[in-house]
Amino acid sequence: MNKLEMTGLEFYSGIGCYKEEKVVGNKFIVDLELTLDCTIPAKTDKIDDALNYVNIYNIVRDEMKINCNLIENAASRILDKILAFSDSLSEVNVRLSKINPAVGGKLEKVSIIMSGKKSTIQLKNK
Repeated sequence: MNKLEMTGLEFYSGIGCYKEEKVVGNKFIVDLELTLDCTIPAKTDKIDDALNYVNIYNIVRDEMKINCNLIENAASRILDKILAFSDSLSEVNVRLSKINPAVGGKLEKVSIIMSGKKSTIQLKNK
């Protein structure tokens, strides 16, 4: 298995528990680690054989547009959507970081890291 990393995806979103966070928004950074078999695209050099990371970016972008209270909720939705996107993915790791969260003091960021594997049940249902 191989790893495809996408790091530093930057978004501005209204994720947070406080009314002001939903209105004003905050900066978020998403990092992804995708486990997949790259044997075929490495040999064919064809985009149609590869996992198109533009599509993965678009999944993350669309989920980050949805206001919610917790970064755990947003990270979980991102994880589930990416895992369901392609049969070539066997595992996904998502790190969602909220930059300068409202804690009443100096805090660079708070991050949640979530991981998921494609189960044999998911593969059979496809």
